[in-house]
Amino acid sequence: MHATAIVPIKRFDRAKSRLSDSAAAPHRPAIAKAMLADVLLGLRECRLVDRIVVVSGEPEARKVAEDGGAEFIDDPDDRGHSEAAMIGIADAIEHGAECVVLAPGDTPLLEGTEVDRELGAQAPGVAVVPDRHGTGTNGLILAPPDVIEPSFGPDSRARHLALAKEAGARCRIATIPSMALDLDTGDDLREMATSLDFDRARAPATAKVLKTFLAESP
Repeated sequence: MHATAIVPIKRFDRAKSRLSDSAAAPHRPAIAKAMLADVLLGLRECRLVDRIVVVSGEPEARKVAEDGGAEFIDDPDDRGHSEAAMIGIADAIEHGAECVVLAPGDTPLLEGTEVDRELGAQAPGVAVVPDRHGTGTNGLILAPPDVIEPSFGPDSRARHLALAKEAGARCRIATIPSMALDLDTGDDLREMATSLDFDRARAPATAKVLKTFLAESP
């Protein structure tokens, strides 16, 4: 099933607030910007993604989107991840999309082949992509795009399953290993650095920022 990919993005200076008390705090905007570039790099590899749309109130995200082959929709109110996702969904419907992939901007390890595999298996309904802890949602595949209204945040996996049930929509768990690790905490940061050490070809922009940050760290 062909889809439009939607990437909602917070303003870079507000992103990754849970890193504020860590040594990574001064690097949060650079990390957020680099991760977005790598997410777009992965999405460009998807054969079944026809359009990529970034929704953000962050001025610098426009250039990252354009450089990454994506369209940009301004979100001046910047009310939150779910609200930005809905802006992207409305745009996708306006452009005739029958399916959307909601991809977060903080999963820079994303591999297009894995997303394609799940899109190829998608029937009308909802596919929930869990985070590595199994309780959150790192992505959604929605066919049609408005089959449910996204509700991201803590414990959102169960919430999205319940929303699909309420809508009478078919629902499944989609396993996309490269989207399981999102960067929110210091533990995530260390896990990301370890993953990039094993495969230096993945997430080049993020790897570069983390290498600089880690080199400066005591």
